Amino acid sequence: MRKPPASITDGGLRTVSSSASPAPGPDGARAPRIFSAGAWPFVTLHRYVHRGRPVLWRARQHRKGLLRGERGLEHTRAPFWQRAGYNRATGLLFAVGAFLFMLGSVLTLFQGGPGGFSVREIGITFFLGSIPFTIAGYLQHFQAANATGFTTAPQNRPQRIALIGWHPRSPGWLSTFTQFIGTIAFNFNTFDGIAPARGWVMQDVTIWMPGFVGSVLFLVSGFLAYIEAGHAYWSWRPKDLDWQIVFVNLLGCIFFMVAGVLAYVPAGPEPGWIPLLANANLWLGALGFFVGAVLLVRESRLADAG
Repeated sequence: MRKPPASITDGGLRTVSSSASPAPGPDGARAPRIFSAGAWPFVTLHRYVHRGRPVLWRARQHRKGLLRGERGLEHTRAPFWQRAGYNRATGLLFAVGAFLFMLGSVLTLFQGGPGGFSVREIGITFFLGSIPFTIAGYLQHFQAANATGFTTAPQNRPQRIALIGWHPRSPGWLSTFTQFIGTIAFNFNTFDGIAPARGWVMQDVTIWMPGFVGSVLFLVSGFLAYIEAGHAYWSWRPKDLDWQIVFVNLLGCIFFMVAGVLAYVPAGPEPGWIPLLANANLWLGALGFFVGAVLLVRESRLADAG
């Protein structure tokens, strides 16, 4: 009787399952013992030896087409959405959007008065920043929507290209989908901020609420990306580029969430420090995404790495 898979610790990663005494195949060769790790209920890492060659299969690199040599795929042709140019363009778009959000936060400090910036000018800056965010968010989700299943079994590329897809067991797909929906919420939030409605109720409905929803979705997305790259609910791998990206993005999501809460428009006057603190957190959130985007551009070169 075969024993159930045991829980083990492998290289600092919490392993959720391992194959037990693989049965020999038709040619008499045994299948490799596979160690699989991830934050429950997800599996984001497979590690095994195939024909004497160590194979490392990581979910994030799998969906983005990075380090194909780790998976023994250096001699296969990657689809266009997994190539270096595609990954680089995604990072650049995120960087442009984040920079414009940082710029809008700075302009807010000089709002009104002689030589100051109008609400409309600041609102346009934020709205322009939300557009590349949305484009980049969808480009990233398109990768996840068309990624093959995270399994070591041989797979053919899907015959049909998916625009949205449905991979609820993939933290990468869930992360990119929630982020993309969050960027759309920020589109509404920033567009309505160009010419704010009158009255605190309508401002909360048309500006604050979409921004708050977008911030919540970004926070969910950021944590899902973090556990996908770290293979656990908590990890500390500051020397790894993929971990650096998801960690700094998660910090940005936290700052965005604080800004989203503080941006609520009350019925009466509020202390002057609240808008300043909200704006500071908005700037810090955008900075986190800007740094993450620059690192994404650097990471894009790994799509061409063997």
